[in-house]
Amino acid sequence: MHYTTLIEQFILYLAAERGLSMNYREGVRRSLSRFGQWCDARNLALPDVSEPILAEYRQYLHAEGLLPSSCRIAMVHLRRFFRYLSSRGILSTNPAELIQGGRPDRRIPETLGASQVNQLLESIDPDDIPFGARDRAMLEMLYGSGLRVSELVNLRPEQVDWDDMFLRVLGKGQKTRYVPLGGMAAIALRRYMQHARSKLVRPGQRANVLFLSNRGSALTRERIRQIIKERARAIGLPENVYPHIMRHSFATHLLENGADLRVIQDMLGHADLATTQIYTHVEKKRLVSLHRSFHPRGRKED
Repeated sequence: MHYTTLIEQFILYLAAERGLSMNYREGVRRSLSRFGQWCDARNLALPDVSEPILAEYRQYLHAEGLLPSSCRIAMVHLRRFFRYLSSRGILSTNPAELIQGGRPDRRIPETLGASQVNQLLESIDPDDIPFGARDRAMLEMLYGSGLRVSELVNLRPEQVDWDDMFLRVLGKGQKTRYVPLGGMAAIALRRYMQHARSKLVRPGQRANVLFLSNRGSALTRERIRQIIKERARAIGLPENVYPHIMRHSFATHLLENGADLRVIQDMLGHADLATTQIYTHVEKKRLVSLHRSFHPRGRKED
């Protein structure tokens, strides 16, 4: 079978048996299709792929200028793909079994300070109906509940538990988790639902999701990114303000104020505590900065 057919079979497997999200599956499809095209250009059939071939492909990705993190993800996709092929008997061996993707990218996540977040949120007038109320509610929830933007765009009204002040969120891998709905977020969300959302609904159009565009349809992730950048730019915040920075800030500010790392892990929906531990690097960096600023011998003198 040709690469394209096998890739599509693998994508179906990820959906049906692993329950992985459409966004993840599309990333895998692009990654594996790139590898298939590279093999086609070299007249390499599947049985010809070996560990040295995969190592050569990894060097090719580096030469093409891919970030180390992107190369690592590409090799993870290949390992899973070839594991699937060997488990189905399509290949007798798994050539990717020993291939490593390189060291994980441990860059410290970007965050906003608490005062910057407050400045951004307070700059959005919730009495500006409907868009001010909508945008204020969205940003309050991204920061107050640590939602991924993909979770926000798919959130439905029935997923809000007003009695217990929780959100029932469907996260990666179709896993459900419950996250608190903070007091300020609840106020903003209630105002949006009572006064603004109905003005965005269009006659004859189903409005299943919570946050709607000016056409009455679901907002896209890219549109939310644009909204946040526009709101941040209007008050002079840095250009790199984006939806996920609100999630990073949520986790970092919880940690700075004494929250347990495992509690933060649960709220973020991380399967592995190691993923959450990257926020400890932010806290360490802050402590070093405080020490250098305030300790009598914390800073080198010229």
